[in-house]
Amino acid sequence: MTDALAELSAAGVAVWLDDLSRNRLDSDSNSASIAALVKTHHVVGITSNPTIFAQALSPDSPGASSYADALADARRRGISVEDAVYEMTTADVRVACDKLREVYEATNHLDGRVSIEVDPGLAHDTVATVAQAAKLWRDVDRPNLFIKIPATVEGLPAVTKSIAAGISVNVTLIFSLERHEAVMEAYLAGMEQAHEQGRDLAEITSVASFFVSRVDTEVDKRLDAIVERDGNNAAAAKQLRGTAAIANARLAYQRFQRVFTSKRWFALAEAGARPQRPLWASTGVKDPNYDDTRYVTELVATGTVNTMPEKTLLAVADHGKIVGDTVTGGYDKAEVTLAALAKIGVDYDDVVTALEREAVKKFKDSWRQLLDSMDKSLNA
Repeated sequence: MTDALAELSAAGVAVWLDDLSRNRLDSDSNSASIAALVKTHHVVGITSNPTIFAQALSPDSPGASSYADALADARRRGISVEDAVYEMTTADVRVACDKLREVYEATNHLDGRVSIEVDPGLAHDTVATVAQAAKLWRDVDRPNLFIKIPATVEGLPAVTKSIAAGISVNVTLIFSLERHEAVMEAYLAGMEQAHEQGRDLAEITSVASFFVSRVDTEVDKRLDAIVERDGNNAAAAKQLRGTAAIANARLAYQRFQRVFTSKRWFALAEAGARPQRPLWASTGVKDPNYDDTRYVTELVATGTVNTMPEKTLLAVADHGKIVGDTVTGGYDKAEVTLAALAKIGVDYDDVVTALEREAVKKFKDSWRQLLDSMDKSLNA
């Protein structure tokens, strides 16, 4: 039996887990623990977000009891709901960073990373995002931390300022090729400023979280509407279902290759800088008609990260087929796919704009849910 996750790692894809809870941190003997997944499933990084923390801290969560002592302490001290959330989430991330410290050292500080996100309510506030990124970086106080900053228009200068200050950043909620290019520009500008300030560029790094499955979800919805109302384009619309997300991600990797083989980049690389790796996010398959490993096996390319929910991680381990690079040979086909979508009326710019707006809203809603769950737990 082949080890698909080992093959994925050997192909240059860093395997990360898109989940974090105290339940995964408390017992290394638990088969779902971070320590176990590092050993058995080649996991070398962790991402978190408000949705994940809302689920972990919910009173109905299977691991809710793991927070009993922390909740009791918060009640005893009479701290606010917001402060309790901040303390518990940063504590979880700090412990996760420690759990992955060996991976961090073994990979020469490339992997072994754990991400924590700034308050989604700050997504359109540059100054406040910069301030909270600095606070999180200082309070978690681990070198293998990533601060997640949304790739909104207002988030881009916050990325540059944070990188320049020596903070490693996971730039999240990227849906469009144009925005991905702007994210890479923000990273380069930040690294140039850091270099001017005399910082060690080898200790500052970044990933660009390019969202995948949500693109198919939105585009397929529009294609289904075309099938219902437009007989002339119905056949083409049916054929194009499930093609947009992978095409979009492959073209993002093409742009990554261009930027990180440029003269501008090589000047930074000579000073010790590392490329901003593309991170494939939202890789859980939402349509049951699709293969449940497609957003992993169809996006294999060296120098990338794939952060998977546990269900996807286990599916790849069980029946994923890794056949080497499935990205760089598909650029022409990807261009044809996006052109075909445009031809039958799927507006790419409208799709990615809607996805960013929806994603920011969802994370804000999850943040409110997290605060509500904490309020109930503190007052139980």
